[in-house]
Amino acid sequence: MTGAGVLPARRVGIDVGGTKALGVALDATGAVIAEDRRPTPRGVNSLGPLIDVLAELAESLGLEGSLGVGVPGLVTHEGVLRAAPNLDGVADFDVRGLLVDRLGGQIVVDNDATCATVAEWQLGAGAGVDNLMLVTLGTGIGGGVVSNGALQRGLNGFAGEFGHMVVHPDGPRCPCGRRGCWERYASGSGLAMLAREAATGRRLKNVVRLAGGDAQAVRGEHVQAAAREGDPEALAVIDDFGRWVALGLSNLTNAFDPEMFVLGGGLASGADLYLDPIVRWYGELLYQPDLRPMPRVEFAEWGPLAGAVGAALLPGISSAPC
Repeated sequence: MTGAGVLPARRVGIDVGGTKALGVALDATGAVIAEDRRPTPRGVNSLGPLIDVLAELAESLGLEGSLGVGVPGLVTHEGVLRAAPNLDGVADFDVRGLLVDRLGGQIVVDNDATCATVAEWQLGAGAGVDNLMLVTLGTGIGGGVVSNGALQRGLNGFAGEFGHMVVHPDGPRCPCGRRGCWERYASGSGLAMLAREAATGRRLKNVVRLAGGDAQAVRGEHVQAAAREGDPEALAVIDDFGRWVALGLSNLTNAFDPEMFVLGGGLASGADLYLDPIVRWYGELLYQPDLRPMPRVEFAEWGPLAGAVGAALLPGISSAPC
């Protein structure tokens, strides 16, 4: 693992989401010793209040050393947020610069999935692994890469936008404007889309019942609930979903040759349902599986704290040189 310098005894990390900012403080061992949260400001004039919220959270958590902040979107090496889908009005927003002006000290700002990668690599499911990839399966898909013991951020700092790999050029349109992105099939919204397509064909009666009788209201949690009741049609949708997840993992394996995938995000709550079909399909889709050890696939350990914990660790982590 790659570290940098002597770390302070108390490290603070904040994960900015679309609805809330979650902060944690870690002691010298990496244990969480404090948590706090605030609503994420929304609206046209929310960027100034967002810096206020981040400063308040840092101070409430006893900031006395380093601060790391994870934000959704494209973040440069200098901590400038170029664009963010869930934060209003963001364009070249210098999050790090404004926080340094406000708080001083050692501050690092990065993408939220990159932060979650650091948490799982240093203190979670991927501890001790030098070549791993984190894939977050939530509303969309994000992730991060560790190669030969170093965090990979790419030339611009934008590495890890796996969800926008095109897996079906004629597929449904993605919010990014392109068609057939991986996250249209293998995210929480993708699971719901697969289920609604099946329900429109007069299948998934139990799932539709759980959605109040409206096939267009079906969401991923309805599929999970029916699957846990043993419904074969719901289990078939989860198997199809597992195939789409595995397709992306096999493409990433061809590009990066990792030892391990860690799967995080909101769908980790259904790990008991998803892991077997993902691993089975991954074994079938993987190129030359007889010539390499099959990379391990495991779900993340840190859950909703991953982004904040990884942000707190980030100032002590060096990236691979560009």
